[in-house]
Amino acid sequence: MSKISEKKVEKIKENILSVLFDAGMRGMFTKQIGDEIARNDEFVLRLLKELEKQKIIKQMNKTKKGTTFIRRKQWTLTNKAYGAYKNLI
Repeated sequence: MSKISEKKVEKIKENILSVLFDAGMRGMFTKQIGDEIARNDEFVLRLLKELEKQKIIKQMNKTKKGTTFIRRKQWTLTNKAYGAYKNLI
């Protein structure tokens, strides 16, 4: 597998943020994000974890009914990031 340049990785992260912004604050699963940007789920998960460390996105652990996700991960923008992104558009 070829190595992806840092510049392209940043563009992919921007695409992820755009997809999450379009989803609003309802959140999306890792697989949904991967399908939306046509990338491998493991690669997307790695980028999502990097964005989480930067406090741009957050992982949602519970469903609307209050049950905890065991194997799946659902992601959304943080309130601060959502507001900043909304002001740009």
